[in-house]
Amino acid sequence: MVPTSATVLDLEADVVTLARQLVDIPSESHHEQVIADAVERELRARPHLDVVRHGHTIVARTHLGRAERVVIAGHLDTVPENANLPSRLEDGVLHGLGSCDMKGGDAVILRLAALVGSGALVPERDLTFVLYEAEEVDAASNGLFRLSVEHPELLAADFAILMEPSNAGVEAGCQGTLRVEVRTTGQRAHSARSWKGVNAIHGAAEILNRLAAYEARQPVVDGLRYHEGLNAVGIRGGVAGNVVPDECVVTVNHRFAPDRSEAEALAFVEEFFAGFEITLTDSAPGARPGLDRPAAQAFVAAVGAEPAPKYGWTDVARFTTLGVPAVNYGPGDPLLAHTQAEHVAVEEIERCERVLAAWLAGEGTSS
Repeated sequence: MVPTSATVLDLEADVVTLARQLVDIPSESHHEQVIADAVERELRARPHLDVVRHGHTIVARTHLGRAERVVIAGHLDTVPENANLPSRLEDGVLHGLGSCDMKGGDAVILRLAALVGSGALVPERDLTFVLYEAEEVDAASNGLFRLSVEHPELLAADFAILMEPSNAGVEAGCQGTLRVEVRTTGQRAHSARSWKGVNAIHGAAEILNRLAAYEARQPVVDGLRYHEGLNAVGIRGGVAGNVVPDECVVTVNHRFAPDRSEAEALAFVEEFFAGFEITLTDSAPGARPGLDRPAAQAFVAAVGAEPAPKYGWTDVARFTTLGVPAVNYGPGDPLLAHTQAEHVAVEEIERCERVLAAWLAGEGTSS
């Protein structure tokens, strides 16, 4: 299939067929125009939806006068192709780039939008469907981030579901992440006369010793136990094979539970490495699960399985910055994302559609 500006998606097809159509439209990050055009065209054709386009991000909203609103979101982009297009369907498994991360989930979103329009689904809550660009690249390009900054009103809601692959189970909230550079300094000298200098790499031993002795905090947040992490993920230093180095830098990644703000997490790291020079290089907030909210409780009951904490970072954190509790829920094994053998079980795609439709209709069934 060669995608063109006239590429058509069939929202009346079954969810697996629709997922396959989405997979067969290449949409590497920063190249989402064709798939965004197709999504926009199909959603604008449905008069029950108010559709707004922002770059290659499509937002479609119902206005049914319900007391609550729910956002259901998924990204349209993929990582680069790795000999895994076009799609293929074999033995109940859909193979292909983006099938797991996350066009199976996108297909569920589009089918729900179509079901509401046809009258087959009468939701108890108003809905905002978001299909966005550039999730797999830098944060500044991320379509959901740009919406949260430039048009936060489009994301206003009581609850949000991000269709990230989660094996069709609820992974609530997410941990925050930050990276710092921990620096030691010394004095250069010829290695033949090393006592004339101060070896900065040797000085990094204390940094590594502190990390080796670190005991992870495991707080319970909204009933879920998170497990923090503090790890060296890189080290650099050295001038030449005959020079005592005057600088060594250890890059440390801290994954922190969502009961801490970015500022609180950074303060912990600064205290942990007291006596060393610290430079913050990257930071993103965590997201509280919000499982005490009625909509979240009803959704967990509909899924029919105990929610788990999300140990990684996902775009649910974008919603937290807006005061909207959010969970990850989508078909596919996250360990398969970005792999050459990416695939998703048909049963999980179908189950996600069935569970979401039942929950939105107020049926509360996990069947």
